[in-house]
Amino acid sequence: MATYRRKIIRIDESKCDGCGLCASACAEGAIAMVDGKARLVSEIYCDGLGACLGECPRGAITIEEREAGAFDAAAVERHLSHRSAHPVPAPPAAFVCPGAAMRDLAPEPVAPPAPAGATPSSQLRNWPVQITLVPVRAPYLNGARLTIAADCTPFAYPDFHARFLTGRVVLIGCPKLDDANAYREKLATLFRENDIREVEVAIMEVPCCGGLARLVAGALGDAQKEIPLRLTRVGVRGDLQDLSPPPAASPAAGSSGAH
Repeated sequence: MATYRRKIIRIDESKCDGCGLCASACAEGAIAMVDGKARLVSEIYCDGLGACLGECPRGAITIEEREAGAFDAAAVERHLSHRSAHPVPAPPAAFVCPGAAMRDLAPEPVAPPAPAGATPSSQLRNWPVQITLVPVRAPYLNGARLTIAADCTPFAYPDFHARFLTGRVVLIGCPKLDDANAYREKLATLFRENDIREVEVAIMEVPCCGGLARLVAGALGDAQKEIPLRLTRVGVRGDLQDLSPPPAASPAAGSSGAH
């Protein structure tokens, strides 16, 4: 295929949160969601005009000038015709990408404790909950009392909803397996741009979990915000150990997701 230098979109997958808004906005069908990320289907489907740019909430799409195949309007027509004849079934609502299904789940009002033997009500106030997926300007963050929990803690502590979720917004992540530097940068932005009232960090008693407390403390320092911060450790047998204040944060350049 002959190529020439022209304008075409570039997608930064590290910034893409999988919301799918760009794919919906592309009239030529040049963008598709693949494994939870926006991908350029084919260079010849992209006209380089950038109608998708304004739809991306993460700034993951830019226009660059590089060698690429020529835009082919006839190929786009065939592509769209085939796609119309063979539509991809919409996923069930429960499986919509969390980044595109942000919602405030705050109970109205907060449910009272359940009677003995009854199934307790969920106290989850927000969706999504994973740190990577939560938009930094989600409306439920303003004025929030925030719980940032290691993602094993709900399994170890049997009354997690009552203790850590009631009246609170929750974010979860794993300091050992996830990108701790990316978490620190995102949390710093989240702290700067929202009026967070307080933060409680819930970690497991295992050594590798301490990284979450350090990166949250570091993010607060990076944001230059003075927000009350408390650390609670959960034992593997479900006991709680209040360890306030949290350990000192390490420098941003030295933080790591591995321990």
